[in-house]
Amino acid sequence: MFDTPSSPKPRIRILIGDTVALGPGKVRLLEAIEQTGSIAAAARAMGMSYGRAWQLVRAMNGDFVSPLVQREAGGRGGGGASVTDLGRDALTRYREIERTAGAAVEAEVAEFSELLKAVTE
Repeated sequence: MFDTPSSPKPRIRILIGDTVALGPGKVRLLEAIEQTGSIAAAARAMGMSYGRAWQLVRAMNGDFVSPLVQREAGGRGGGGASVTDLGRDALTRYREIERTAGAAVEAEVAEFSELLKAVTE
């Protein structure tokens, strides 16, 4: 489908009114939290401030019927965070919506890309 990093592709945002419940940035953050087990480590990996990452986590947790990210209290071993079952379900569904939408507009995006200047890497 959209096989190179520089090829044009649609970006999906799931809105609740004017609020983005999930979009590319929040999804990358959730995936980074899943990988690192930490909001702070996920933020660092993304080049994002901890404050911004925590703001996005609070927003996502407030937009869904239950939290997508669960914080784990610190202590001798330190704290952490994990993506909940609902969070993993939301990620899976988002990625499926992304795949479906991309496949649906693949030909149009290819034609559209002919209007753009070549991008060099």
